[in-house]
Amino acid sequence: MPGPFLAVRNTTRETTVAGRVVSAGTFWTSFLGLMGRASIGPHEGLWMPGVTSIHMFFMRFPIDCAFLGSEAPDGTRPVIAVRRRLRPWIGLVWTVRGARGVLELAPGTLERSGTQVGDRLEFAAATVGPLG
Repeated sequence: MPGPFLAVRNTTRETTVAGRVVSAGTFWTSFLGLMGRASIGPHEGLWMPGVTSIHMFFMRFPIDCAFLGSEAPDGTRPVIAVRRRLRPWIGLVWTVRGARGVLELAPGTLERSGTQVGDRLEFAAATVGPLG
C-alpha cells in the first residue's frame, strides 16, 4: 500500500487498531478499495471517507470493517457498525445508515483491538515506516 500512512487508535479502549492505514482520497480509489490485492497485512487498512456501503465482489481475502460516523470536535469518529471476517466473493452489499466512512482492515483486527459499536476511533499521522 502506498503512503503516507495513518495510525488508527481506539480511544475508548486505548488500543491500536492499525498502524498502516491509507486514506482513499478519490472516488476511484474508494471504488477500487482492496479489490485486486492478494492480501492485507495484519496492521494495514484502508480508510474510505464518505463511503456508506461495501461489497465483497472480486475480493481475494476476508476483511473486517468498521463503519464510522461524523468526526467530533475532538477529532474522533464513533463506530456505528462493525462487520467481522467478511468472506471474499460474497455479492451482498452492506449499507449502513449514518455512516460517513468505512475502515477496511485485516480479518481479526476488530477482535484484537476490542473495537465495538459505540467506541471512538482517532486517526493520526503514522509515526512508523512500513510494517513487515
